[in-house]
Amino acid sequence: QVQLVESGGGLVQPGGSLRLSCAASGRPLRTSTTTWFRQAPGKAREFVSAIVWNGNSIYADSVKDRFTISRDNAKNTVYLQMNSLKPEDTAVYYCAATPWGQGNRAESGYDSWGQGTQVTVSS
Repeated sequence: QVQLVESGGGLVQPGGSLRLSCAASGRPLRTSTTTWFRQAPGKAREFVSAIVWNGNSIYADSVKDRFTISRDNAKNTVYLQMNSLKPEDTAVYYCAATPWGQGNRAESGYDSWGQGTQVTVSS
């Protein structure tokens, strides 16, 4: 397993931006698929975006063209740049990782999880 620590959450107004970070230790993320999930109050956790070990990226339709996932191999960190935020983006955001992989959208496909970071979009 790899240890994951998320950061960067907070309160932002609609239309604003945030950048989430997922810092890893114990395994290089360049040999992993790293994925962001989110869970809004009263709802199931859902897939947001994934970056595969080969650099390919995948997005949920609800965030496509607004969110960008990236990876810094030297820092062993994955980022989620979130622009044009909407109130419906409010959730706890979790990063998860699995060795290699192909961008599985199911939670069961991941062996390591972070503790989550709260994102609140409100005026």
